[in-house]
Amino acid sequence: MTEDDRKSSGQPFDSRMLESLVCPSSHAVLSYDAAAQELISKTARLAFPIRDGIPVMLISEARAID
Repeated sequence: MTEDDRKSSGQPFDSRMLESLVCPSSHAVLSYDAAAQELISKTARLAFPIRDGIPVMLISEARAID
């Protein structure tokens, strides 16, 4: 899967979803990176992709961040 495949196809992410979503690994709150179309878990150091406006909350699909 390429980086372009990971990006949203233009469907906006509803940031109100952040109120109910937590990191599946650490159960910490997430922050939204609009430029990268990702939800970031600083605690777990993972970035979860948003595809077609839908967050993919699978650890196997997350990108490790520094």
